[in-house]
Amino acid sequence: MTRTPARPFRSREWFAAPGRSDMAALYLERFMNYGITPDELRGGKPIIGIAQSGSDIAPCNRIHLETVKRAREGILAAGGIPMEFPLHPIFENCRRPTAALDRNLAYLGLVEILNGYPIDAVILTTGCDKTTPSSLMAASTVDIPAIVLSGGPMLDGWHEGELVGSGTVIWRSRRKMAAGEIDEEEFLQRAMESAPSSGHCNTMGTASTMNSIAEGLGMSLPGCAMIPAPYRERGQMAYETGRRIVEMAYDDLRPSQILSRASFLNAIKLLTAIGGSTNAQPHLVAMARHAGIEITPDDWRSGYDLPLIVNMQPAGKYLSERFHRAGGIPAVIAEMLAAGALDGDVMTCTGRTLAENVAGAPTRDRDVILPWDAPLMEKAGFLVLTGNLFDMAIMKTSVISDDFRARYLARPGQEGVFEGRAIIFDGSDDYHHRINDPALNIDANCILVIRGAGVLGWPGSAEVVNMQPPDHIIQQGIMSLPTLGDGRQSGTSDSPSILNASPESAAGGGLSWLRTGDMIRIDLNAGTADALVEPDEIARRKTEPAPPIPESSTPWEELYREKVGQLGEGGVLDFALKYRRTSEKVPRHNH
Repeated sequence: MTRTPARPFRSREWFAAPGRSDMAALYLERFMNYGITPDELRGGKPIIGIAQSGSDIAPCNRIHLETVKRAREGILAAGGIPMEFPLHPIFENCRRPTAALDRNLAYLGLVEILNGYPIDAVILTTGCDKTTPSSLMAASTVDIPAIVLSGGPMLDGWHEGELVGSGTVIWRSRRKMAAGEIDEEEFLQRAMESAPSSGHCNTMGTASTMNSIAEGLGMSLPGCAMIPAPYRERGQMAYETGRRIVEMAYDDLRPSQILSRASFLNAIKLLTAIGGSTNAQPHLVAMARHAGIEITPDDWRSGYDLPLIVNMQPAGKYLSERFHRAGGIPAVIAEMLAAGALDGDVMTCTGRTLAENVAGAPTRDRDVILPWDAPLMEKAGFLVLTGNLFDMAIMKTSVISDDFRARYLARPGQEGVFEGRAIIFDGSDDYHHRINDPALNIDANCILVIRGAGVLGWPGSAEVVNMQPPDHIIQQGIMSLPTLGDGRQSGTSDSPSILNASPESAAGGGLSWLRTGDMIRIDLNAGTADALVEPDEIARRKTEPAPPIPESSTPWEELYREKVGQLGEGGVLDFALKYRRTSEKVPRHNH
């Protein structure tokens, strides 16, 4: 049966090339060398791109070497023509100086592929942290039908009968080793056993967070985010994703029709309910800006007063395998909709509303997904702070432990307010070399501050703000000191840091003039963070040389530093924001 697409397929401009048979011949000719037929390319079926993020150098996404096989079968079954192509790899754990450099680079590459090749719609294969935002940023820029296929998290990790979550176990084991509770061999063994299978982090780190956000935004099929990579349902989801993207191509259902201000506000609120990663802040802002939507500090405050209902590390106890079995993101969304906390009328990639997608979604395990009115924590969102040290920074309140709250936030008459003596480190090497230096005289009333860790200073912004106390403090039983910085921290960290400070030190932000010994006052009630330094002294310090930053090591680092914006605004390439819906104008012929 002949079907008529809602908008003529872009690929016809290549393979039919009206009035230019010479160009059609050129475009068709080389595809023949692997056995595809002219009828497939010229028969009017949509060409479905599969953006392959899996490779040996990106182990979190390597599962997609298998999932795309089922996605291809789904595409073919629905009447589409699959074309797989590689993406720039992004691997958080291994990339130096930081994988944050790669998000914008992968974005640029994907925009060029989607814009310049005969692709009518695309499956975005995601997994590791930045593969999700980079892909969705590009999908918004080009604006062809797009759908997210997550590779899924690893199975739950176990060590001697104890759940060990990827990333989180490393930060917790560091403290145990510093306290003398475990040795180096035990530390390594605990870390290795947190990675028992294919897939990305099994905690609610940035990978699980961003794939959950993609589902909450309506850009993946219901239930896609949390199916563990080895489960049979992952292959089934890949097949259904392949079938669905063909329908989206015929319906011309594009990101611009799905990603709205209401859907991004939903995402901020979902982030609170699941105890999501602090890295979601720059990524969500970046995705919104490329979709033509501005997210303000007040928008983050709209999610602050909501409860945490997912009991998953690092804010809770369990890992992703049990969360999936409990009902995953559809169950959480259904719980939030029932409480009136989300807008259920937003459009999704299914062609139905968010509320329609999750109607009847059950919660099967109340130890993992708690009732809205009996949560793990009240008011568990991201707290936005401002002051003379930065215009904006965030703090993840769902990981404030009872011990930390009692030690720093419970002074009678001063609840939620603490003051501490600043200990300044210029980058993580400085921190690791000097954290145990007795000359710093670090005690329980200090605030550890790291600078030179932002988009310009690192470059790229590094996950280094979650600094642990010196060994002698840990041996006193104090596992966390207040920490602050212009970089990021791992989404698997359970540290209640103040981070993503913008503008950063390297851009002239307040951390550039802060000195060791200065007193800092943090008021969580007012949302302020200020160094208690007189204005005249601040002005004098600003005349002094800025803290040193390393030179760029590659051409991309230099170009990145020239074009990138601050974390508070998403860390995007600001010049790229003006390019939207580029697919509406087909590029000119190449010969």
